[in-house]
Amino acid sequence: MTILDPKSFLTSIFNAAVAAADPEKTIRYHLPVRPKGRTIVIGAGKGSAQMAAAFEKAWDGPLEGLVVTRYGYDAKCERIEIIEAAHPVPDAAGLEASRRLLGKVQGLTADDLVVALISGGGSALLPSPATGLTLADEIAVNEALLASGAPIAAMNTIRKHLSTIKGGRLAAAAWPAKMVSLVVSDIPGDNPALVASGPTVPDTGSRADALASISAYGMNLPASVMAHINSPAADAPIPGDERFSRNEVHLIASAGVSLEAAAAEASRQGMEAVILSDAIEGEAREVGGVHAAIAREVATRNRPFSKPVLILSGGETTVTLRAKGKGGRNSEFLLAFAIGINDVKGIHALAADTDGIDGSEDNAGAFADGSTVARMRAAGSGLAAPTAARAAPPPRAAVGSSRGSAARARVCR
Repeated sequence: MTILDPKSFLTSIFNAAVAAADPEKTIRYHLPVRPKGRTIVIGAGKGSAQMAAAFEKAWDGPLEGLVVTRYGYDAKCERIEIIEAAHPVPDAAGLEASRRLLGKVQGLTADDLVVALISGGGSALLPSPATGLTLADEIAVNEALLASGAPIAAMNTIRKHLSTIKGGRLAAAAWPAKMVSLVVSDIPGDNPALVASGPTVPDTGSRADALASISAYGMNLPASVMAHINSPAADAPIPGDERFSRNEVHLIASAGVSLEAAAAEASRQGMEAVILSDAIEGEAREVGGVHAAIAREVATRNRPFSKPVLILSGGETTVTLRAKGKGGRNSEFLLAFAIGINDVKGIHALAADTDGIDGSEDNAGAFADGSTVARMRAAGSGLAAPTAARAAPPPRAAVGSSRGSAARARVCR
């Protein structure tokens, strides 16, 4: 198969991956039974507003609710209020949203139902510092985490021990009402307790685990934060707590599902596709170099896959900030990839975040090929970013997280 327009082809594959997580297609299959009492919808994440709009459309009965999403990610809802807040660094609007979400689930009964719509990005959107800590403390922690290069599991274990809403605490506050969590996963391994630091789903990560990660990644956190996390007061609820006994958790979309959809779309267009993994972690620049080596091997030696072939992968890479900068794992990954395939013909690549934002910027990711490095040098820009893949209006579903779960595609001809 000869691809005349690689950029358009890769974009169509990426669009198929995003569409596979469309809430309108997934939520309807996971609707809970209508309760005797009230139905309260809560949520947090970059995809929560779109999820709320889809739930409103699918739900046959009265409801009320409140969800928080990133600025610019609003969606039209009639019965569920949408609050916008800052991401990836928390702000006062997120603090107020957390307070109101906790208030929304107070005073419920066993006849009531709480539906939690959780997606990536919820950690930053739900600042709710523990007693004795401040929003400034939480912002400092978040900035340290983002710059540390720690994997998402370690980051969320730390976050939940410094919060009054994360680590299952929001669900505990809703007891004795039943809570049904509908989760869009952006986490390698798809553990719902790690998505958005699990406000409605507890996990087994302990204070000792959090302290070990702080030490291992050399995080310099405020003294007040360290004092709290060294105190038993920081202990988070555990999965066996009675307050979670009636709750349900449903994974309605994930990176794996999106990659499978991308592979199916490639097959429909006549291109063989292989999925390396949906759980790739590590430094974005190092992962990019490894992927470049695989692509070079295919392009020059026709192994380990026979060309033409589309190579797909996804996961949760990290960018450790070594100097001034904001990060952006997809651009970082693809720049390293471009360097690794410099002057190799027949390789075209796209690395993009399925929630439409790569880190803190306004692009979803970038495109590159074997001529990218030469063109950048000819333009006198040094090794800046490859051609940006601009985000359309925020997609209807977010598979990515605050740290950006990437869908990466490379085609070798």
